[in-house]
Amino acid sequence: MSQKQLPGPLVDTFGRTARDLRISVTDRCNFRCVYCMPEEGIQFLPRDEILSYEEIARLARLFVEDLGIESIRLTGGEPTVRRDLPTLVSMLAALRTPAGAPVEISLTTNGSSLARHAGLLRDAGLTRVNVSLDSLRADRFLAITRRDALADVLAGIDAAVVAGLDPVKVNVVAVRHKNEDEIVDFAVFGRERGVQIRFIEYMPLDADGTWTLEQVVSADEIVDTIGSIFPLEEVAHGAEPATRWRYSDGAGEIGVIPSVTKPFCGDCDRVRMTAEGQFLTCLFAVDDLDLRHPLRHGASDADIGDLIKDAVFGKWSGHRIGRVDFVRPTRSMSQIGG
Repeated sequence: MSQKQLPGPLVDTFGRTARDLRISVTDRCNFRCVYCMPEEGIQFLPRDEILSYEEIARLARLFVEDLGIESIRLTGGEPTVRRDLPTLVSMLAALRTPAGAPVEISLTTNGSSLARHAGLLRDAGLTRVNVSLDSLRADRFLAITRRDALADVLAGIDAAVVAGLDPVKVNVVAVRHKNEDEIVDFAVFGRERGVQIRFIEYMPLDADGTWTLEQVVSADEIVDTIGSIFPLEEVAHGAEPATRWRYSDGAGEIGVIPSVTKPFCGDCDRVRMTAEGQFLTCLFAVDDLDLRHPLRHGASDADIGDLIKDAVFGKWSGHRIGRVDFVRPTRSMSQIGG
């Protein structure tokens, strides 16, 4: 272990500063989405390999108090299948930056149990939520998720709005010949429900490895499709991954995440930690840093902080999706955390 402490934020060799931490709390999920997990035969992590809430909270405190992280998003798998999730939210919501500012705590969920949990999570300190939903049609939803739960997800979205989570965003992965004909339907849904729709380009993180570039519905196509019905105006944005567009009539906005056709790696401010404590500097990273071992074997915060800083310093310039030298991560999305 290093004997020195390296104070300050997480900066890489390209001058990017990490301020957003994605923490997966479980690799388990109650859905089996076709682009994320196989239908059966899944080997989930043994429970003793998953970080405890106390271990997550210790690492999160280090990230916030010593390493400059300002926002934390909880992911999975499906994070609400882990017992007593509001307990972890309350532990993280108590964190403060060195300047005394609260940390923004958000959640990405499939929404199936959000109707039961939204109020409890909001009371625990959750500020906003992203709900993954790829079809508004019951038969297609069943085909994509392998679960008949569309009504539960829609109820969860409504419950999140009622609970005061703000904003409520709906994440839609647009896939050619799967759901691109619902793009306008989702726009109407967002306008009517008062939620923000976030369209995401289909990325090569599927469990069965069948992704092809031809399946990607581009950000430009999505914006043009919606704009032909509801005129849009682009909104200036910073390091966030989505390009944002507001409706010209004032009925809200949409976001589009062009991960494949227009990578935003040069502005990336995100880092990730898997449920078993592996630290990733990129969603598509092929190498990781084991934080669980030093955490469970007596390492100091300073030692762990140095390991994290070294990993971030070596972060690559960006993924190379669509190029001949692109290497797929060995983990699927459910194993990394969305």
